[in-house]
Amino acid sequence: MLKYLMLLLLTTILFAQNPFPYAALGDLIYDNVNKIKNLENINVLKKYSIEINKYTSDVALAKKEGFKLDHNSSQAQRKHYLNHLRELAQQNDFFKRLVDVAYKNAIKKEDTQTFSALINSGLLDTEKYKKEIIDYYFEHQQELPATGLIQSYLDEDAKLRAKKEAQQKRYKSKKEREAERIRWIREEDKRQKEYLEKKLQKELEEKKQEIREYQKTELSKTI
Repeated sequence: MLKYLMLLLLTTILFAQNPFPYAALGDLIYDNVNKIKNLENINVLKKYSIEINKYTSDVALAKKEGFKLDHNSSQAQRKHYLNHLRELAQQNDFFKRLVDVAYKNAIKKEDTQTFSALINSGLLDTEKYKKEIIDYYFEHQQELPATGLIQSYLDEDAKLRAKKEAQQKRYKSKKEREAERIRWIREEDKRQKEYLEKKLQKELEEKKQEIREYQKTELSKTI
C-alpha cells in the first residue's frame, strides 16, 4: 500500500512539472494556460471561448508531446515540438494583447467589474500600469473591493509608509541627539565662561585688596 502511494505521489509530481526540452519557451506557455483558460469567465472575453478551448487543448497535446521526448528522440521530433511551441507562444501573446485591449476599454467605460477581473488575470503587465491601476482604485474604491492585486499594492504601500515613518523617526531621534549634544556643549561653554569670569573677578578683588593693604601700610609709615 505504501509503495503504491509513493508511486502515485511521484507520478503526480512528475506530471505537475513542465517538459524539460525548450523549457525557456515551454514554461511560459504551460504556466499561462490556466490563466488563459480563465479568460472565458470574463464577460467581455466570453466570445473567444472557442479559441480559448482550442488553445488549451493544443497546449495539453504539446505538453504530452514534450514529456515523450528524450535523448533518443530524433531531430525531426524535437524540431516538430519546437515549432509547436512557437505557434503556441504566438497565440499566448495574442491572448495577452486581448487582455491589454480589454483593460484599456474597461478603464474608458469605467467597467469596474471587468477592470478587477483583468488586473487579477495574471496576463496583464501590471507593473507597466501600476500608477494607473492605483489611481483608478482610489477613484472607484466605493465599488471596487481591495482584493488581489489592489490589496497587495495597499499592503506594499503600508509597508513603505511604515518604513518611511521608521526612517523619519530614526532621523528625528538622530537630530534630537545632535541638538542635545549642541545644547550640552553650549551649556558647558556657559559654565566655563561663568567660572572664568568668577575666577577673574576673585583675582581682581584679591589684587585690589592687596593694593589697599599696601597703601594702608605705606600711609601708616608717614604718620
